[in-house]
Amino acid sequence: MSKVKLVFSLFMLMLLFSFQGVYSQVTTASINGTVADQNGEVLPGATVIAVHVPSGTKYGGITRNDGRFYIPAMRIGGPYKVTATYVGYDAQVLDNIYLTLGVTTDLKFEMHEGKIEVGEVTVRAQRDAVFSSDRTGASTSINVEALQALPTITRRLEDFYRLTPQAKGNSFAGVDSRMNNIMVDGSYFNNSFGLGSSPGERTGVSPISVDAVEQIQVNIAPYDVRQGSFVGAAVNTVTKSGTNEFSGSAYYNFRQKSMVGDQAKERTFDPGNFKFRNMGFQLGGPIIQDKLFFFFNYEDDNLTQPGTTFLANPGGVPATGNMTRVLASDLNTLSTYLKNKFNYETGPYSGYDNETPSTRFLAKLDFNLDDNNKISIRYTHLDSFADILLSNSSSLGNGNRRTNNNALNFQNSNYQIMENIRSTVIEWNSNIGTNMSNNLILGYTYNDESRASRGTMFPLVDILNGGTTYTSFGFEPFTPNNELRYSSYQLQNNFTIFGEDHTLTFGFSAEKYRSENVFYQGAQGVYVYNSLADFYRDADDYLANPGRTTSPVRLNRYQLGFMNIPGMEKPVQPLDVYFYGVYGQDEWRVTDDIKLTLGLRLDLPVFNDENAYTNTEANAMTFLDRDGNPVKYTTQKLPDSKILWSPRFGFNWDVFGDKTTQLRGGTGIFTGKPAYVWISNQIGNNGILLGAISETNTFARPFHPDINRYKPATVTGAPAASYVLNFTEQDFKFPQLWRNNIAIDQRLPFDLVATAEFLYSRDVNGMYYTNANLAKSTGNFAGVDKRPFWTSTANANRVNSKVTGAFVLGNQDEGYSYNITAALEKPYSDSWWAKVAYNYGVSKNMFDPGSIAQGSWTGNFMSGNPNSPGLSYSSAFPGNRVIAAASYSLEYFDFGKTTISFFLEGFNTGTVSFTFSGDLNGDGANNDLIYIPKDKAEMNFEQYTSGTNVFTVAQQQDAFEAFINSNDYLKNNRGKYAERNGFLLPMVWRLDLGFAQDIFTNLFEKRNTLQFRLDIVNFTNLLNKDWGVAQTITTFNPLISRPRGADNKVLYRMNNSGGVLFNNSTQQTVSLADVYKIQLSFRYIFN
Repeated sequence: MSKVKLVFSLFMLMLLFSFQGVYSQVTTASINGTVADQNGEVLPGATVIAVHVPSGTKYGGITRNDGRFYIPAMRIGGPYKVTATYVGYDAQVLDNIYLTLGVTTDLKFEMHEGKIEVGEVTVRAQRDAVFSSDRTGASTSINVEALQALPTITRRLEDFYRLTPQAKGNSFAGVDSRMNNIMVDGSYFNNSFGLGSSPGERTGVSPISVDAVEQIQVNIAPYDVRQGSFVGAAVNTVTKSGTNEFSGSAYYNFRQKSMVGDQAKERTFDPGNFKFRNMGFQLGGPIIQDKLFFFFNYEDDNLTQPGTTFLANPGGVPATGNMTRVLASDLNTLSTYLKNKFNYETGPYSGYDNETPSTRFLAKLDFNLDDNNKISIRYTHLDSFADILLSNSSSLGNGNRRTNNNALNFQNSNYQIMENIRSTVIEWNSNIGTNMSNNLILGYTYNDESRASRGTMFPLVDILNGGTTYTSFGFEPFTPNNELRYSSYQLQNNFTIFGEDHTLTFGFSAEKYRSENVFYQGAQGVYVYNSLADFYRDADDYLANPGRTTSPVRLNRYQLGFMNIPGMEKPVQPLDVYFYGVYGQDEWRVTDDIKLTLGLRLDLPVFNDENAYTNTEANAMTFLDRDGNPVKYTTQKLPDSKILWSPRFGFNWDVFGDKTTQLRGGTGIFTGKPAYVWISNQIGNNGILLGAISETNTFARPFHPDINRYKPATVTGAPAASYVLNFTEQDFKFPQLWRNNIAIDQRLPFDLVATAEFLYSRDVNGMYYTNANLAKSTGNFAGVDKRPFWTSTANANRVNSKVTGAFVLGNQDEGYSYNITAALEKPYSDSWWAKVAYNYGVSKNMFDPGSIAQGSWTGNFMSGNPNSPGLSYSSAFPGNRVIAAASYSLEYFDFGKTTISFFLEGFNTGTVSFTFSGDLNGDGANNDLIYIPKDKAEMNFEQYTSGTNVFTVAQQQDAFEAFINSNDYLKNNRGKYAERNGFLLPMVWRLDLGFAQDIFTNLFEKRNTLQFRLDIVNFTNLLNKDWGVAQTITTFNPLISRPRGADNKVLYRMNNSGGVLFNNSTQQTVSLADVYKIQLSFRYIFN
């Protein structure tokens, strides 16, 4: 490994010194155009000067023999004044030009012979981010006018991503949201470890103030090879810069309980103790006129809101909306019992608050060294902290512990997390001569996402009722010693040569990533009881006989993690990754109206496996691969380095040469980075660093409050007595996707632009998990449901009995997605803009990887072979989405301006998998999809008693029949297995409204403005309590699995809630998202 690092270090140094600078992801804009006389004859040697009016920054170019000029690496925004001059002709000026991030603006100058020595003709230009010869694939540009006008109360940039028709939250085009490449000023700004999809998501705050942002660009299919490290989208944010004029603002935003709705249809919603305040200021201006500028933004905010809005049941109330089936009397009794008998404080189960304080600031300097060299330096700082609810993961325990109608946990089982970010980037743009440009970006980012706990250390206990979680208490399962810090150094480059017909680009990128993860899951021990009565019986037995070795009840599950290396304080899992990319590209202007882009990108990941542990015992074991063939794995070997090839081809055709009809598209391979937690799992779970105990249906682990009770008395660092293993296949490759795009843009009357777009993507290297320690199935069920099963004999489902699971990360190439989009847009002009769009998307894959290998496998819903689950809908399944947005400003009487804006969205709120409660097939995972019977004759219920209720077979058949008929998906798929994420929840329509009133006057030769602003999210609910309210599922687990009968058929019970069998599949939600929220803002502005 050290030789590899040395070779690449020398390689990087050689490249660094061979160029004046290094260029990266796009942070600027450019101008391209022609200069000709009134007869259409080109004018070689004409001079074109572009001046960024606010800062006085100058850019220049000379027309070539074909009369064309190209000015790269220009500051985005504007306005620009562009002047063309030629001896003997009047100068021509194009004024009021605004440049869009990553877009080349095409200009045409028509020169006229002058009769006097100096002449000038001025023409007003118009903004246009759609019609550009550089545009090939799907992209969305979000300018400062949209950022300032659109309604938002979170002030997170994600609120503006939704202007992208193919977006679903932070996911784009049906791809896992962690597969995006988030950039700020061209520098990587990702949640690289992969526990969140973007910076700030862990605590739910914005890492950068929206007030500090100039433009955002979302690129889904850019066939420009300079843009890499993603298979979802490249999201580039460029921050504001100072100008020649001092300008700034100070602002205060707030909302409170009285500004939150309390009615969702006929249901009452209690927002609890709800308040938010945000205060900040920004200032920008010149240090040296036309030369050196500064910009600074600072914000501080705090959010207090209910930890949960779900309620304990007082008794006899239906478990719908935000009312759970969990009896308040049960929780009160349990909390008192734990305090009196074990001195453990559970904390409340409702009525408590979560807090999220955060502080952020951004500082930026821009320095015009001369007309050809410009340097920018930016620093970003975030400190944030948040209370987070107990994990719903089933990797430890039963999972599904809260935020549903079945379960409610106590506050002291929740945890707290910080998210602190430090990021610095330096950019150097340079023009070399008249036909070359160069750009350097160096960046460093540091993240700290370590945890703390609300409660004291105590075993985590999940209590079941009817096979599903009822309540949970104890220490959060994944929080013991949970520390995470990671950083990345970045170096990125482009060198471009501009010819008459060809623009050649050569570049490279390099990133050094390091994380230090302390992950000690299950260190407190995890107990799962089949009922509350079982727990009381076991706990009382402990109180009577603390030294016992056998429980009087059968535990559903017991799990424990323990340190296996003597003297090690905490299980640190370091990971070092080097990621390099080189590329070349030719932008070929075939004719004045046709432009082709042909490029090739090569990426190479290099893992440092010096930090991995060697388990010779596990290395000698034989496992089974995904096809059931014998295979061996190596614990200490991380994936081999492999070159990843990404050829791309894009085209743009101005069909009639007048920018009224544009046909564009392309095809190519995109390479991204995995969530590095997937690789880090192997370093943590190898049988040497940590040991693991996992037992089901056992009497051998009676309850004990001492978390160390079942940990080995001594450890030596030799392979543990039992453990879980994580492997990565040696030929594992970083995510790659083949993406195809075809689109047409049509200019219509009234300055409207219509777009029709189709995207099709297919996995080249998608993600895949297997449990290589899963033995071959014992047999198959009889009857209509013939899925495989494993016997319930102890460890019968394991190949190697001491290994609780061996989870292997690999690749698959069967996943795909497509998106069909239609949009109508009115670009910004005359103080207003508007956009309407519809998108329908489908996304299928084999696995939706989480952050824990075991949970990724056990949480992958399937109906056949768990190691070969087949294609199904992904969790990012886009479904239907309609958006409409607009903003209009009216300035009047030289002292006032009114701005009104709205964002309307209709969308499917999520996906549902219908599964059994319990482990139907005995593979060790509660992830079995139900079979949807054709009729009652195919149902196989058993009579059972729940409390005082006796449910007969006939009653359960009637209830299941009604449940199926209440759901179009189930009704239309009878006689089949339910599909993972197969049911799309109904669409909900919500309208957000923004209103701003400015009052201004001129003082000291500057405009001074007082602004009052009102943002209303889900304004639809304010208009009518029946509007803007979503639907959700009544239960994901309509059936409770039972041991197979003597006839070898699948046997089950119909699930119930509060003594009532489920007979309807959907219900209304009652949450903060279903009611309106109002935010008031006050702002002082001078500019």
